[in-house]
Amino acid sequence: MKVGIIGLPQTGKKTLFRILTGNEITEPAKAFKPVPGAADILDSRFNSLVALYEPKKQVRARLDLVLLPKLEAETIAKGEIFRDIADMDAVCHVVRAFEDEAVYHAEGSVDAFRDFEMVNSELIMHDQIFVEKRIERLEAMVKKIKDEAQEKELVLMNKMKDHLEQEKPLRLLELSEDEEKMIRSYPFITRKKLVIAVNVSEEDLGSGDILTRFQESCGAQMIEAMTVSAKVESEIAMLDTEEEKKEFLEDLGIKETALEMLTGLCLKSLNLISFFTVGKDEVRQWLVRKDAPAPRAAGVIHSDLERGFIRAEVFKYDELMALGSEAELKKNGKFYVEGKEYLVQDGDILNIRFSV
Repeated sequence: MKVGIIGLPQTGKKTLFRILTGNEITEPAKAFKPVPGAADILDSRFNSLVALYEPKKQVRARLDLVLLPKLEAETIAKGEIFRDIADMDAVCHVVRAFEDEAVYHAEGSVDAFRDFEMVNSELIMHDQIFVEKRIERLEAMVKKIKDEAQEKELVLMNKMKDHLEQEKPLRLLELSEDEEKMIRSYPFITRKKLVIAVNVSEEDLGSGDILTRFQESCGAQMIEAMTVSAKVESEIAMLDTEEEKKEFLEDLGIKETALEMLTGLCLKSLNLISFFTVGKDEVRQWLVRKDAPAPRAAGVIHSDLERGFIRAEVFKYDELMALGSEAELKKNGKFYVEGKEYLVQDGDILNIRFSV
């Protein structure tokens, strides 16, 4: 799953990307090219399982992050930025809310909500232009040859055009399974899940006032929102030990780091949950779609496990932590054997039985 990080110039998105992935960005070589990276999913349950099993190897799930070119006149005119966004599974839009006279603002003043709405309008306009061009082409084709599939698509495109003209993103438009199939290969941007990271000053970190202004609009548009201070996160990243980082966070009244918040919201947006495999050799976290059947989760581990799936031995993280060991789980009837119809739950610990 790839999450693209976008934003206007001087919003702090490069700093945030560096903190999340550890990747240094060199310019101007990468100025107009996507920069790939990856971030560990920080999950306290994983830490507890590692402490319990003391494995030889521990592997966290990872989220692919891609820093995309600046949203500015040149990249918008070229259009490549939209193709880059279309290649993502979700988008994180970094919006500037911090004041700093040493850092210029492309619009001449800092107004986070204005910038948020302006970028949203650009994304909606991109989809609108694509739909209008597609309608023109379909109308021309239908005039020449009557084709049922093209006629159905034309109806859908007009439905989408009406929706976009109301300044609404396509993620709000309910589509049937057939309609989903019709547009699966099309580069629609506003169909994607969106997370807003409002980059604030240290003084505004504990305040909910800035985020409050976004809540109504974000709620109506199915957008997740968070505040972060890239400057503060940079200072945290420079500390040597986890204990120092924890003390620093507590002093500032911060419950979660940017990485924890952002990866959590991205997983929520992408409808992903975590499950685990455990043992003395390895503790590993895996990601799968919510409500995925057990064989599909097995396939995340290895395709052979899905192909030859027999059953899943399942126990629950909370019950394991409460009872302290697998032996106690079995003794208390908390060790479950599930078949192909079982829907994997967030926090499940799985052992897959298979035969190929």
